[in-house]
Amino acid sequence: MIPIRPIGADIADSLDHAEPARVATAYLKPGTLSLTALPPLSLYVHIPWCVRKCPYCDFNSHEAGGDIPEDEYLSALRADLEMALPLIWGRKLHTIFIGGGTPSLLSAAGLDRLLSDIRTLIPFDPGIEVTMEANPGTFEADKFKSYRASGINRLSIGIQSFNARHLKALGRIHDGDEARRAVEIAQANFDNFNLDLMYALPSQTLEEARQDVRTAIGFAPPHLSLYHLTMEPNTVFAKYPPTVPDDDASADMQDMIAQETLAAGYAHYEVSAYAQPTRKARHNLNYWQFGDYLGIGAGAHSKLSFPHRVIRQARYKQPKSYLEHMRSGNPVQEEVEVARSELAFEFMLNAMRLTEGVEVNLFMERTGMPLNVIERALNEAESKGLLYRDHMTLKPTELGRRFLNDLQELFLAD
Repeated sequence: MIPIRPIGADIADSLDHAEPARVATAYLKPGTLSLTALPPLSLYVHIPWCVRKCPYCDFNSHEAGGDIPEDEYLSALRADLEMALPLIWGRKLHTIFIGGGTPSLLSAAGLDRLLSDIRTLIPFDPGIEVTMEANPGTFEADKFKSYRASGINRLSIGIQSFNARHLKALGRIHDGDEARRAVEIAQANFDNFNLDLMYALPSQTLEEARQDVRTAIGFAPPHLSLYHLTMEPNTVFAKYPPTVPDDDASADMQDMIAQETLAAGYAHYEVSAYAQPTRKARHNLNYWQFGDYLGIGAGAHSKLSFPHRVIRQARYKQPKSYLEHMRSGNPVQEEVEVARSELAFEFMLNAMRLTEGVEVNLFMERTGMPLNVIERALNEAESKGLLYRDHMTLKPTELGRRFLNDLQELFLAD
């Protein structure tokens, strides 16, 4: 999480186990910001269980070890959402993302109950995007037809690779044939879906990576997410690192991906995201454009704007702990206000991931500050050839995209 300071004492005093309506009132007090409009609101729902923890995974996922406590967890999610309603009164949802873990472990009836509860409590934008993550090892044709009938209109499938050897190295529970079958089921039931692939895998060659990309493109998915395998802290791979392609080989794979996706008509619109026309991931775009999101479920994070402040929340991470705290009516483990001095960095950290950047006016709209507060950093980024700007746009150059960390760091508060 981005470094942030605790909420001011005057507000914190009113938060100690206060009822949600009083909390919302506290957030409406005068503060250091002046937002002219609130950004679009998304909802993230976390399902924390999976069949087996992958050795590269640093997400909040936990091996189920049998049946998941579906009924109890769905009741907790509804209660969690009800408690958060005063923080988002009068706002509607533009996107929903159900992530994990493996959300497709939910029964068809459970998923229908979840969406019905959300729909009952919060108004939806007429064109709402509702995405659910799914893994090939949990695909059942009838189940996914039911998911679609319940209101899921976009699927994100964790393929990672079509190569059996690489899938085994990644600890995935599916094989290449199951991956292909999962995509076929998605095609039959959803006109909008994403395929997740990874590259620079243990012992992977350039041609093997190319074959994965071409196989994925052959299904004509509306959206592709192509991620470089990284050794995240506190994972099995971090403790026992496998042998992976070196930097030069990884760079060759990146160049190959750019060529293959461009030739197939995909726009590379974000660091790891490629889309057919009109098929960009609206939920993720809201993150990258510094929109708002409410997160419910174990370990879920929220970022919510008010006229004079922006806050972040984190729910209790362990499923058992989350359920226990839900029973006592207090699922939020951490609640902080983002310091004015850190908002610019948070905004640019996200915005510079986008190939086309953002409109200049969006900075003031989402941070409540004039653009001149980052003038020095903008000038430095321009002088180094990392950033392009005019009176309408802020966007990374090709060099800026290549050295994204260097570009983002320029906006860290002094």
